[in-house]
This record gives sequence, C-alpha cells and structure tokens, in this order.
Amino acid sequence: MLDIKEYMYDVGQRARQAGRTLAAAGTAAKDQALLAIADALQADEKVLLEANGIDMQRGQENGLDAALLDRLALDEGRISAMAEGLRQIAALPDPVGEIAQLVNRPSGIQVGKMRVPLGVVGIIYESRPNVTADAAGLCLKSGNATILRGGSEAIESNQAIARCIHAGLAQAGLPADAVQIVATTDRTAVTELVRLKGFVDIIIPRGGPGLIEAVADAALMPVLKHLHGVCHVYIDSEADIKKAIAVAFNAKTQRYGTCNTMETLLVARDIAAQVLPELAHRYAEKGVELRGCAETCQLLPACLLASEEDWSAEYLAPILAIRLVSNIDEAMEHIHRYGSDHTESIISENQQHCRRFLREVDASSVMINASTRFADGFEYGLGAEIGISTDKIHARGPVGLEGLTSQKYIVIGDGHIRN
Repeated sequence: MLDIKEYMYDVGQRARQAGRTLAAAGTAAKDQALLAIADALQADEKVLLEANGIDMQRGQENGLDAALLDRLALDEGRISAMAEGLRQIAALPDPVGEIAQLVNRPSGIQVGKMRVPLGVVGIIYESRPNVTADAAGLCLKSGNATILRGGSEAIESNQAIARCIHAGLAQAGLPADAVQIVATTDRTAVTELVRLKGFVDIIIPRGGPGLIEAVADAALMPVLKHLHGVCHVYIDSEADIKKAIAVAFNAKTQRYGTCNTMETLLVARDIAAQVLPELAHRYAEKGVELRGCAETCQLLPACLLASEEDWSAEYLAPILAIRLVSNIDEAMEHIHRYGSDHTESIISENQQHCRRFLREVDASSVMINASTRFADGFEYGLGAEIGISTDKIHARGPVGLEGLTSQKYIVIGDGHIRN
C-alpha cells in the first residue's frame, strides 16, 4: 500500500532538485522543450483521446453533470489548442534574468533588480486536462519546477499528457522531475502537498470556491488565488448609451460560466430609462433572468425583485442582478461592500469620473468603457495565464510568466567597501 506522506515528500524533494536545474536553464532549452511537448501532444492525439475516453466513461458512471463532463472532454480541437498554447508560450520573452532599475549610487556601486523563478509551484485543479499542459508550460518557461495535482476524474488524461511533457523535457535535456503529475487519486495527497513547506514555494488552486478555500486554509506556504468573481459594470449618468448597452450586454452574455463575467449591473438613476428597456429586451432574447431593486422592477415589469443575497452572488449562469444608484459614489460604495476584488468597469464619457473610478475602486482589474470579459491573461498580452489573483501582494490580476517570478536585488561593484 502506498504511503502517501512518504510519496509526496519524495515528489517535493525531487521537485526542489529539478527546480535548481531548471532555474539555471537557458531560454533556448526551455523553448525547445515547449515545442517538443507541443509536437508530442499532437503526435499522440490518439493515445490522449483513448485515455480521455476512459475518464469520460468513468465520469458518466459516477454521475458527473454535463458541465463537468464538458470541461473534462478532450477532442482534436482541444488537443490542438493545448499544443498551440505551448507554442505561444515558447514565443514569449523569457522574464528570467531580466535586470531592471539599475542605478548608480553615490558610493559608486550599481543597484538593480533581477527577475528570478519562484522555485517550486504546486498547482491543484479540477476537471480540465488542458490545465496540465498550460500550467506545465508556464512554469517551465518561467524556470519553475511544478507539482500538478489534477482531479481524480481526469487521472488517465493527465497521466497521458504527462508522458508527452516528459518526452519533451528529455528531448531538451531537462530533468523529468521539473514537471511531476501526482500519480495517486487519494485526497490525502492534497493535504500533504500543501504542507510541503520546505519544498514548495507557492500553491495555486484552480477550481470552485470550496476547493480554493480549503487549500488556502490548510496551506503552510503562500497561496495565489481568487475565491469569487462578483464583477460589476457601472453605467454612469454621463455614459454613451450605445457603448453602455454594448458593453453591459457583452459582459454578461459573451460567456456565463467564467469568473470575469458581470454578475451585477449598476445604473445611474438619471440614465436608467434610456438604457435598461433596450438592455432588458436583448437579455430576454438570450434567456437571461433579471433580478433587480424595487426601482428596476418598476421600470422593467418582467424583472424579479432581488434579495440581499443577490448582490453578492456569483451566478455563473444567465442571471443578472441590477441596481439603480444615485451617482458614482453610491456605485463605488456598492462595489466596496459586495465586490470580490476581481474586475470592475465604468461606462462614462466623464473623464473625472473615470479617473476617480480607476483610482478609488479596489480590484485586481479596473476598466473604463470595456467589458469585464477582457480580464484575461491572453487578452492582456500575457500569452496565457496560470490563474487570476485578487490578493494584494506579489501578483495581482491575471498571472502569466512575470507573475511566476519574483525579483532579487543585485549589486555591482569593483572592490567597493562601505565607509
């Protein structure tokens, strides 16, 4: 019988050793590995689909709902997308070793900062096998060893992807232990992973709020996370009507089940009659259920009266809460009270209001005249993202390669001594 504690200790120890090797690897070797992994994924497409078929059948037998099965499923298009994602990461600039803010000090020394890998990154996630390739690729390019613990429902798919990853690492002369997939479905492995303080430098949980909260509570090392995505769009009294309708419609309906989807629409009372009837008509065509304050319900007869719980709800569904507010101050107060520090947007032509919103709203992404759906690593030019952080230290917002590194001070002298 497998001793989980001993097994995870060994995984951590090997990751730490591999991390030192990977941190010293050049860009060419890392890019070679990424491209080789991409090629291996497409070359082994049939093997990946067969492994995924086993997971899918098991998932159906275990009663996974349609949404989970959809996230679990692989097909030719998704495998191609995984491979293309790795090629895009290979094409990105390597942040490791970058020197910034180098200045001459009065003493004669030069002081600057160098970007360096975090070390070993532990990632705990559910369902989506593509996370295995994406996370491995981002950690590899940023010089970090990684320990990946996917959901038990995707064990066969993840192991098949891992074989492609190890083949690519070998081709580039990099250690296989730079990317390790936890081979057991025993949940105790997660408990042990988040306690490997001497080996793992940061934990990134990806999944539902229950998983993220449990990991954050148990981890002995820093956790990069966001728990909820309660995102707002505020339509200001000085908004352009056409822009307001387009942005508010897109922010809700472009995709329902994402953390950057708008869940509450705030509308300045002075402009509500010009905006909401047309929006409500467009939402109705999409089957979006509206829940609003008493004033909203008077303006939109089909709107249901919102409860207090609706203002803090992350629906991840075609449901939208709507509230009328007097002005920008009331809108920002609502966001402060009910928001989740994820993404907030103002629609306004008043530059003073826009600047105040940018400065005073506390969130990982704050936008002007743009859909909250843009809060995404790819859209921000990061190539890909390991997740979105609503924490206020280290990385905040979509986390790409730079967010998987830190900085250390470097000092350059020529025999300088301190007087």
